[in-house]
Amino acid sequence: MNSEEVEAYLARIGAEYPAWPTVDVLRDLHLRHLRTVPFENLSIHLGEEIALEEKRLVDKVVGARRGGFCYELNGVFGALLTALGFDVAYLAARVYGKEGRLGIPYDHLVLRVRTVDGGAWLADVGFGAHSHLPLEFDARGEQVDPGGVFRIVEAGGGVPGKRGDGPDFGDLDVFRDGQPQYRLEVRARTLEEFAVGVWWHSTSPQSHFQRSLVCSRLTEDGGRITLSGRTLTVTAVGGSREVSELGTDEEVLAVYRERFGIELDQVPVVRKD
Repeated sequence: MNSEEVEAYLARIGAEYPAWPTVDVLRDLHLRHLRTVPFENLSIHLGEEIALEEKRLVDKVVGARRGGFCYELNGVFGALLTALGFDVAYLAARVYGKEGRLGIPYDHLVLRVRTVDGGAWLADVGFGAHSHLPLEFDARGEQVDPGGVFRIVEAGGGVPGKRGDGPDFGDLDVFRDGQPQYRLEVRARTLEEFAVGVWWHSTSPQSHFQRSLVCSRLTEDGGRITLSGRTLTVTAVGGSREVSELGTDEEVLAVYRERFGIELDQVPVVRKD
């Protein structure tokens, strides 16, 4: 990522160029990203190619002012952090589904970030509703965050949060409010390795991204705004929700434009095969 792209990216999220890659800077960038860049899977339903190439990701998120899902958001955020001097590793995770079942390999992408003032941090701007701030990677106790109470614990034996000597030994489970979110591998990966996850989530009828539309971001006050198809949900900090159904295409496009900063020529719809 060249200097012009870095400056444009920082302007996109309303951040100043930092003097040093410190944890306070990481926290600020992480929160600004969640408030500015939507978590969305619109490309899948608009027939747009999703390419895990740094230039393509910058063009989409910064140039076109779009969002993306985990591979895109954490992929491009990792590139920005690297350009700013942070030590960044791409890590693979498998998301917990119903009845505690784990998803496919390369199901999710997160970042392990090291800062100049010490420590390693789990940064994740691509999971939708999750921690607002990076989590301390090596801490094993409760971490209180505006997004909930989180814990990172050793995993193993195929049981969430249970340590064992099976194939998952050495992996980590990330919990939010007592519920397992994903199982994290600690081995660093390349961005290109996640292409299989992109392909599966973009094409498989078993993927929830294929079956639904989502566009969501954190609000300035710590709540959340989400557009799922034609259903607009505004969630307050305390958890109360206002739900409304949008009638016309013009209303839908206006919400994408005014609430998420996304300019679209057509309303994305879930294809029925």
